[in-house]
Amino acid sequence: MIIRKGQQADLHALVNFNQAMAQETEGLSLDGQVLEKGVNTLLTSPEKGFYLVAEIDGEIAGSLMVTFEWSDWRAKDYYWIQSVYIRPLNRRQGIYGKLYQAVKNIATENGGAASFRLYVEKENTKAQQTYSALGMEQSYYLMYEQK
Repeated sequence: MIIRKGQQADLHALVNFNQAMAQETEGLSLDGQVLEKGVNTLLTSPEKGFYLVAEIDGEIAGSLMVTFEWSDWRAKDYYWIQSVYIRPLNRRQGIYGKLYQAVKNIATENGGAASFRLYVEKENTKAQQTYSALGMEQSYYLMYEQK
């Protein structure tokens, strides 16, 4: 398995993973053109964040996206982990753990992170167990949103 930063050549795989994740977790069908624009923007704008992919035998088996949020209190970025997707046939094989470790390594190389954060669906207990097993804890904060 190779863990590496996402590249332009991964665009369609990342779009497909995002579509699959949205359908699987929320029953949503995302607009393909908007999604492709969103993925492409991150691939071409490293100041916004990056994708990591796990490649096995030349195929992408899993991926995640990291975006940054500056903390004036800590003078470091929060690393927000988003769009986590592991192909069904590759789940429960430790791929997310390797991706997460790579995120932490990148943060260390860049001077550290305020913390590592992610959202998870309330009903997605398997993912919650994975995150807990890797040392993450449920946050104290609730999230509010206005669309």
